[in-house]
Amino acid sequence: MIKRQLFLLLFFAMISVHGHAQSDTRFWLGADISGTTEMEANGKRFYNTNDNLRENTALMHELGLNSVRLRVWVNPRGGWSGKDDVLEMAKRAKYYGMPVMIDFHYSDWWADPGKQHIPAAWQYLSYDEMKWQLALHTRDVLQLLKENNIDVRWVQVGNETTHGFLWPMGRAEKNMAQYAGFTKAGAEAVKQVFPEAKVIIHLDGGCDQKRYDFILDGLKQNGVEWDIVGLSVYPYWDIKAGLEADWYGTVRDFTANIKHIYEKYGTESMVVETGVEVSKPDEGKRILSAIIRAARNDCDGHCHGVYYWAPELEGAYPLGAFQNGRPTTIMDAFSEK
Repeated sequence: MIKRQLFLLLFFAMISVHGHAQSDTRFWLGADISGTTEMEANGKRFYNTNDNLRENTALMHELGLNSVRLRVWVNPRGGWSGKDDVLEMAKRAKYYGMPVMIDFHYSDWWADPGKQHIPAAWQYLSYDEMKWQLALHTRDVLQLLKENNIDVRWVQVGNETTHGFLWPMGRAEKNMAQYAGFTKAGAEAVKQVFPEAKVIIHLDGGCDQKRYDFILDGLKQNGVEWDIVGLSVYPYWDIKAGLEADWYGTVRDFTANIKHIYEKYGTESMVVETGVEVSKPDEGKRILSAIIRAARNDCDGHCHGVYYWAPELEGAYPLGAFQNGRPTTIMDAFSEK
């Protein structure tokens, strides 16, 4: 009896110290809802399917999501997605027991495969100075979250860095070693603040194995260590880019790519961005359900989550999941068993 009591004491002590030691095997269903506070400031309101007013984080939790992804910009206009705004959103996630994925863009605004602009304040830095500033920024944001007891499980060092980031200095095709150096500086900064957080390398076109080999080979050859590869999986964009003929091809090939990544690099994966056409909600639900099922069941256990990008965003963006401030049937895919 005494031995059993000691075991239980040690077990719960371990959980309290490590926080998420027990739940890391969960399959994570989340959304990037970084734009919530700005939309609120502009008068946008959100409702559940019963027409009850809901704050967006609460609504995501109600819809069956269990984590949240938040982007970070360096010195953004209006402060949106700056570190204080990120903290505000992270506190809301904390209230609902939802761990957070932090997505560093290392830019003052959007960073993606088509643009990776150096922040204005870093514009005239040398390569070594840039690495130092990147690490300082990373630690600064994460330390603020740590001081507020935010459960940061995953950290992206760059957003969709298919061609590197901090261009032209970190353009992968021309300066792979420098892109790798930036990534290494960011990854080491993450571990200094949150040693147990998983460092993510995030690329777009999850169906296209070649672009993953190019970046991951380059990082590996330059001594970069990471924990997880993050994939963007968008059938809509894959078809427009001529990568796939239909959504079935995207699902088939991103699944194969995840298996390939594990076999070649020994690395786990997550679908950190996805989305479907909000104008076709019934078809969208079928596609999203297929993506979630494939990620959960067809990747030999090497995919650990699926995150919808900005489901609440309406208007010019075609791949949201809300209409009139309310979730469409697309979001039902998250609550299916």
